[in-house]
Amino acid sequence: MSDGLIETSAQTTPLVGVDEASWAGWLAQQPAATANWLRANDFAPKPGRWLGVPGADGALQQIIAALGDPRSPWSYAHLPRALPPGDYALAPGPLAIDADALALGFALGSYRYSRYRQPPGACARLLAPAGVALAGVRADASALALARDLTNTPAEDLGPAELAQAAAALAERHGGRVQQWIGDELLEANFPSIHAVGRASTRAPRLIELRFGEPNWPRLTVVGKGVCFDTGGLDLKPADGMRWMKKDMGGAALALGLAQRVLEGALPVQLTVLIAAVENSVSGNSMRPGDVLRTRAGLSVEIDNTDAEGRLVLADALSYAAESRPELLLDFATLTGAARIALGPDLPALFCNDEALAAELLVAGERSFDPLWRLPLWRPYRSMLDSHVADLANASPSKHAGAIIGALYLERFVPEGQAWAHLDTYCWNDADRPGRPRGGEAQGLRAYWHALQSRFAQA
Repeated sequence: MSDGLIETSAQTTPLVGVDEASWAGWLAQQPAATANWLRANDFAPKPGRWLGVPGADGALQQIIAALGDPRSPWSYAHLPRALPPGDYALAPGPLAIDADALALGFALGSYRYSRYRQPPGACARLLAPAGVALAGVRADASALALARDLTNTPAEDLGPAELAQAAAALAERHGGRVQQWIGDELLEANFPSIHAVGRASTRAPRLIELRFGEPNWPRLTVVGKGVCFDTGGLDLKPADGMRWMKKDMGGAALALGLAQRVLEGALPVQLTVLIAAVENSVSGNSMRPGDVLRTRAGLSVEIDNTDAEGRLVLADALSYAAESRPELLLDFATLTGAARIALGPDLPALFCNDEALAAELLVAGERSFDPLWRLPLWRPYRSMLDSHVADLANASPSKHAGAIIGALYLERFVPEGQAWAHLDTYCWNDADRPGRPRGGEAQGLRAYWHALQSRFAQA
């Protein structure tokens, strides 16, 4: 699918951006015919509105588009599908347009998931404006598209094996190394929790490892929850809770999208990507409430709820990741509904045990208009995971602080002193919005990329 950006065009229509603050002064400077046309059409510079202005011959002369914050890509994301199909070029106007934000907005606004049907109608296209970092914008858009496409794909066509194929394709494109532990190999290699979650499915569970970069570069490890479908296990979800569980591998999709962006940005890091890919199904060998599982870290875990499976697969992956002592350990997961109740669908919950890393991520989220919201690792709540038969339980009978409890569970598998950030994210848009169509979303991807770029590009 086109990203809506072009580098040449035989004919373009000028596109002028305005806002409420600049409107009166700009309108006063326009030719009488233009000003009269805008007034006659009762054009008001409310963000999202636009109007075509004809020339003396009646042909379209220019587009006047009312914008929000010109630094935000979301201010432009409506334009590809709102404007008539054709090629457009940024024209001088009263606003200081951010060329990268404009181009990224066009790219994000042009995205549609098209595996099963073609989206209706052609999009408007933008001639890349002067000064735009086009390769970087396209890399941003491509990383987001990869994560969105994977999350949107139904479980029938994206099980653990297909997710592994997508990961391997990324490795092949960028000269990476791939290793997998599949089915009972997980037990032999000491990944018992991953195996326990996925063993009930006819599609074998697996841990996928990708490695890139030179051994003398700083080590960055990214872990993704790849639950390709989640029935809830024996603690079966109701129908409405199961409907969109194809997206329960959104953390893995986000991890792969971020990895692609890091690789295309040529950051000098030794990158490891770990995807725990399973399907949480129901069969005669499903794990049961009350079972006690072993973990790679040696801790015993009592199963309080089989629907708290994501933290089980992440625990083994995090333990393995920490053994190589990376400079940064990052994980992404659609871990808890409690995070959505606390923050809604748009704000991923950030948990971090390192103040400097947390600050970097939060600042990058603000600057990239990809916001994160930090929640505390409130250690007094650890007692909610107490078990009378095992080292800890995988969930709490309490309804309180569900997102924090999930993060505290994961923290038990991160060694003291290891810089770690956990993102509990929705990975989904419930409704269509400009640049954010209904379906899979890679919340936090651009925030993390900008933070990593700031940290490692100077290394």
